[in-house]
Amino acid sequence: MIQKITDSFYSFKPQINDYKNLAKASVLVPLIQKNSDLFLLFEVRSKHLNTSPSEISFPGGKFDTSDITLKKTAIRETCEELGLSEDNISVITPLNMLVTPFNMIIHPFLGTIDDYNDININESEVDHTFLVPLDFFINTTPKSYKHKIQIRPCDDFPYELIPNGKNYKFKEGVYDTLIYEYKNYVIWGITARIIKDFIDTIIDNLHL
Repeated sequence: MIQKITDSFYSFKPQINDYKNLAKASVLVPLIQKNSDLFLLFEVRSKHLNTSPSEISFPGGKFDTSDITLKKTAIRETCEELGLSEDNISVITPLNMLVTPFNMIIHPFLGTIDDYNDININESEVDHTFLVPLDFFINTTPKSYKHKIQIRPCDDFPYELIPNGKNYKFKEGVYDTLIYEYKNYVIWGITARIIKDFIDTIIDNLHL
């Protein structure tokens, strides 16, 4: 039996616990080169959307099984939102995934949009796009604000099965919310966390 278990794990790749049951989404972190300067492209989401209207984000969305891979999700969503063809997008590498407190894993992919002038936004999803110099993020430390995350069991939780019952001391977590301010734009939340992790990786890799 041990050998059968050993054999069954031959091609096993560890994932986050309960990965199959968590919602998954992908975003593209789009680099734009203009002359010798590099920029990150952002969307301002349409104010008519049900989810996160008027928020600033990277292009992306929820994984669909028809995409087959999370990379495909990032490309498909970028094409749909920015009116681009797939051959205008080059994916460089996956970035560190982000596990959110609300049961979603976000998979960012770093890529380039080869011809920025080809963008034709889908106005039902995107109000407009804008560019921020990459150097701004390299040279700017985001503001950080902490939130407490508490476990609040539902009414049917069987307290009688755990030590100390209703007096059990559940641990609290802390979640950092990051905020970048660029001109009249406020880039915060998940998007800011993806940026900060990406910039930290660049700084570490390039020894800046």
